[in-house]
This record gives sequence, C-alpha cells and structure tokens, in this order.
Amino acid sequence: MHDIIEQLEQRRQQARLGGGEKRIEAQHAKGKLTARERLDVLLDEGSFEEYDMYKTHRCTDFGMAAQTFSGDGVVTGWGTINGRPVYVFSQDFTVFGGSLSETHAEKICKIMDLAVQNGVPVIGLNDSGGARIQEGVASLGGYAEVFWRNVQASGVVPQISVIMGPCAGGAVYSPAMTDFIFMVKDTSYMFVTGPDVVKTVTNEIVTAEELGGASTHTRKSSVADAAFENDIETLIELRRFFDFLPLSSRDAPPVLPSDDEPGRIDMALDTLIPDNPNKPYDMHELVLRIADEGEFFEIQKDHAKNIITGFMRLNGSTIGVVANQPMVLAGCLDIDSSKKAGRFVRFCDAFNIPILTLVDVPGFLPGTAQEYGGIIKHGAKLLFAYAEATVPKVTVITRKAYGGAYDVMSSKHIRADVNYAWPTAQIAVMGAKGATEILYRSELGDPEKIAARTKEYEDRFANPFVAAQRGFIDEVIMPHSTRRRVARAFEMLKGKKVEGPRKKHDNIPL
Repeated sequence: MHDIIEQLEQRRQQARLGGGEKRIEAQHAKGKLTARERLDVLLDEGSFEEYDMYKTHRCTDFGMAAQTFSGDGVVTGWGTINGRPVYVFSQDFTVFGGSLSETHAEKICKIMDLAVQNGVPVIGLNDSGGARIQEGVASLGGYAEVFWRNVQASGVVPQISVIMGPCAGGAVYSPAMTDFIFMVKDTSYMFVTGPDVVKTVTNEIVTAEELGGASTHTRKSSVADAAFENDIETLIELRRFFDFLPLSSRDAPPVLPSDDEPGRIDMALDTLIPDNPNKPYDMHELVLRIADEGEFFEIQKDHAKNIITGFMRLNGSTIGVVANQPMVLAGCLDIDSSKKAGRFVRFCDAFNIPILTLVDVPGFLPGTAQEYGGIIKHGAKLLFAYAEATVPKVTVITRKAYGGAYDVMSSKHIRADVNYAWPTAQIAVMGAKGATEILYRSELGDPEKIAARTKEYEDRFANPFVAAQRGFIDEVIMPHSTRRRVARAFEMLKGKKVEGPRKKHDNIPL
C-alpha cells in the first residue's frame, strides 16, 4: 500500500510540473505566473479540487506519441472564491504553448457541463498559442465543442474570461461569447489574425500589442471590459468582481453585510449640479455617494466614456449602474455608448441584478459619422435592452433628459418601475434655445423677442413638473436624499415578477 501511495504522489508531482522546470522559469521570466500559481491566487486557499490531472493527448502523428504531459496543457476543476463555488480552467503555456488539443478541449467541456448542471459560474484563464497544429481538424472540433457550450451556458451561469497571454485565431471566439473579458497589460493579447498575416494581406506593419493588446481592446474595440497591471492584480480584482455576481440565473445576487446606513443623507449632492446648464460635472461623484461605502466596480471605463456602467452595492445588495457622463460629449448617447450600455443591461437582466439609471442626456450625438455608422440601429440596442428587462429598474434624472434619449434611458414609458427627478431636471423634446429657434423662426431677427421666448420656454418646460403632472415622474426628490429614496425603492421592488409574452426568443437589432 505504501508503494502505491508513493507512486500516486510521484504522478501528482510530475503533473504539477507541467512542461518542466525550464519552461516554468521561462514563464516567470516573462512576468507571468504558471497555470497552477494563478489558481492559487484566484481561489480560496486549499479549496481547489482538480479533475483530469492525468489526462493526456491521443495524437500519434509528427512524433507526438513520444511527447506526453499529464493534464495536456490545461488545469481544470472547481474551488471557491470567498466561500462561493466556481468552476475554473487554467491553460498551461509550459505544455505545448498551451495549445488546444482534442483532450484539452474535453477537459474544458467537462467543467462547463458541470457548471450549467449545478448552477455555478465558469472562469477561464486563457494563455494559449491556439489550436494544436499536429492534431489538425480534431483540435478545431475541440474549439467548436467549447463554443457550443459557451452559447448553451449564456444567460444560465456567469462566464468570465481572463486573457493572461496569447489568445489568437479561433481561440478568441470562446472569450468573445462569455459575459466579461479581463486582460493583463503588456503580457496578453487577442486577435483573429496576427501581425505577420496582417502585413502579408494588407501591407500594414503593426505590433502584437498595437493590434490586440490590452490598451487596444479596452479603449478602441471594447472587446475587453478591464485591464490590470499584472497577473496578481488581475486575479485579486477578479475575486472582488466575483462577489457582485449571483451563482446562476436561478439565484439572486449575493447580499453582503454593510455598516453604511441605507438612509444616509448627503448634503453635498445639493450642490453637485452647476448653475450653468451647459457646465459639466462628474457623474462618478453621484455614483460613489450613493453606493455602500463608496465602492464601485466599473465596466469598460476606458471605452465610450460618455456613459458609465458597473456594479455597486446598496443596502448590501448588488445593483447594476448605467449613468450618462456629462464630462464627455456632454453625456450624449452615441454608437459606442449605446452598445456598451445595452450589453450591460442585458447581462443584469439575465442574472437578476436590479438596474439603477442616472440620467443627464441632451440627446443622441449628431453627425454624418454617427448616421453612416448606424446610430439608429445601435441606439435601438439600448432601447431594446431596457424595454425587455424585467428586473427592478429605478431611474433618477439629475439634469437634462431631452428627446428620444429621454425615452431610451429607462423612462416610465418603457416600463421602469420608479422614476425620480431632481428639482434641477429638464425634461423636454429639446433644449430651450433650439426649441425657440424652431417655434419662433419668424422672430429670429429680434434678439430681445427670442430671449423672451427662450425664457418662456425654459419656465414652461425646463423643469421636472410637466412630466410629474402626467405621472411620468413618480416624485421630485431632493438630491441629498437620493441614496435613501433609491434604496427604499429597490427594497419595495424585491418581489417584482413579470411574465412577458411567450416566444422562442427575441430578435434584438444586432
């Protein structure tokens, strides 16, 4: 018996070494952790239960029969993050460059199937050179099996991808179908075709970092939701992020104890809005003052900065936040902000996360670039997302809410549950100046008359009371009481249940 136990331990030790000491040293030299070291940081100490540690590839071509490694380049299993379960896979770059083989894919598919069955999130730590060339179509089939499971799991359990090295070719499409993608600055990249292929086909000279690095995907393409300085910071932030999410669509988001009084009054909010209606202010300040203990996890903070999306807690419960940002493009909705917020709203709705919308929007961004780029269809994505969402929805209009953008930003008409406005709110078809110039075009040659007409329009419409008279606004609230009123609204809405019409699925304007 003693010999058998010793053999088991030797096999375990060999498997834990992956591709061997030299390759582990090479991984460390790049500033990267190994697959197992990453899991040690991500998961609670001693919680990891590994599956398929001894699984090896079946390929015999190109001398592969003589090259086998236990685990075949990916570590899979489950563990806990702050006591809550999660299924994980971590690709091992020290084994065949983390390339995906048929058996490598089988290991990932196994934990994905278990995750859906048991209602537990999946986190994938990606560090792979792509499909294993020696296996040909078998490795491509493995990718497709993973892709299919990404789709089946979508909206059932949260799926998070962390890009911690190369992720190229077909490999990028699995992370693309997950709910969130995090990257590591300088050591991770994603692209469908690499710099060499780009140069051959288009004659463009570009580096891997410029083509698909963290900066590119968090700022320009919006493929990634956040990027962090190194492996350790990324995994620690992922642990913090995980605490905001429910385990599955069958569960409510977690409630964490908080010492922050839900009825807290904040008098500083009474002076947040500048006297000049054209002067910007930072909407982040309002978000942080409403949130429990000022904690906010922002999603896609470097992309489409004219809208803010992210998670906070209110009275201990997770709340999704969508907020116009007057500091950028005056808070206008455009193509990028509509897509960013629309996807975020749909995630929140899929996983029972209530949505708080903070509105200061002068309209949709005008211009040929927007119209040619399809602002009509892209703007409709955000409208569609809000209209189909059945989770509790609370809206606060702080200042401008003009035109169609007022309707889109979780208005009463698309079934927001509670709609508040500050006394500074201006709810109208358009701003006073533009409206006056249309209504009184014949008087444009008389500046005094136009000024009088503008003031008349402002007095009539540049306030929240016309909308309140019609019941489109439930209450005009004092800014300092916003946290208390919003917290009470969400508490009342906890039992909300809405059944929509029966259908196979909707057809969102993609």
